[in-house]
Amino acid sequence: MSKQQSYYIQTDFLVLLTLFICVSLLSIYNAQQLPQFDGDSFVVKQLAWFAAGMIAAAFILLFDLDQLYKASLLIYGIGIFVLVILLISPPSIAPVIKGQQSWFTLPGLSMQPSEFTKMTTILYLAAVISSHKEKYTVTTIKSDIMLLLKIAFFTGVPVLLIMMQPDFGTSMVYIFFAAMLVLLAGIDWKIIAGLVLSISLLAGGALALIINFPEISQDTLGLDPYQIDRIMTWINPDEQGEDDTYHVDKSMLALGSGQLLGKGMDNLEVGTPEAHTDFIFSVIGESFGFLGTAGVIFLYFLLMYKLVTLGLNISGYSSFGAYVSFGFMSILLIHTFQNIAMTIGIMPITGIPLLLISYGGSSILATMIGLGLVYRVAVEYTIQQDYLF
Repeated sequence: MSKQQSYYIQTDFLVLLTLFICVSLLSIYNAQQLPQFDGDSFVVKQLAWFAAGMIAAAFILLFDLDQLYKASLLIYGIGIFVLVILLISPPSIAPVIKGQQSWFTLPGLSMQPSEFTKMTTILYLAAVISSHKEKYTVTTIKSDIMLLLKIAFFTGVPVLLIMMQPDFGTSMVYIFFAAMLVLLAGIDWKIIAGLVLSISLLAGGALALIINFPEISQDTLGLDPYQIDRIMTWINPDEQGEDDTYHVDKSMLALGSGQLLGKGMDNLEVGTPEAHTDFIFSVIGESFGFLGTAGVIFLYFLLMYKLVTLGLNISGYSSFGAYVSFGFMSILLIHTFQNIAMTIGIMPITGIPLLLISYGGSSILATMIGLGLVYRVAVEYTIQQDYLF
């Protein structure tokens, strides 16, 4: 192997990805044994999506950070264009599923564009912040407000389009990673404090409106009845009916029944709804127990720790690469927290998957594209370190 080829062997990323793939396939295999799936072969499909994701990630490695930086606006624009096309497409191509027009559905293939625009938005926000920092080497309140407005605008465009689907849960993911980048961009703490206070007041007011006037909140906030039911179930599950708490009850029963070591392979007894997708963590808990779920959380910790250290290490060479790493870490963080939290009832149920583990073509392919971006950052850092030493 040549020295140049060795730059592309990032052992820590490759080992972590292999472990995630193994966990995903084992968990989905167990989930598909449940009678509700009637022999569906989700494992084979998931493996195919991982393979497609690896091809996409390998394609990204053909471009260096400078090329990705220059192409980021075009890539962002393509992502926005696809979201617009989704909204104006006829039901034959973009059907309304569970009250949401979030998917392109073609013969034998379904794709959720909002999963991919997470990555295109992160890429362009990283370029926007990096460019701003280069232009304003000495920051002022004015320059910080300008940066904040840029981040808000370029995040707000996809969020608005996704809210029109409507998909509240996915929109919150965008808002979260944008907020994380605002914190990491070094914006003056007075501006951040004012922003946090404003958002807290708006969120608190919206929550109070939903609790006290659910009918009014449907029109005012644009929420569907099922979304309000999920929020009410989260706030006060004891006052809700069995149908409203069914998903959470089944999920917690599955997790608890796994005890310390789990029931092993092919021994699932709790028919958790959406066991292969949204509630895959419950399957892990029932199959492999507390130790299995703790191991999965530790895997996510290792990957996020790697991304944070990569971002910090490369920041002196490429602020663009650093913000790409931090942005992808933020997506992993919110997905992992929200998905696991909803399975144990401490957060409302949303359709947010457990990245790299839940079954789903769009989720896996988009996440692998994100991994391809940060893998490219790691390659560039390795090359830079070799040149220095």
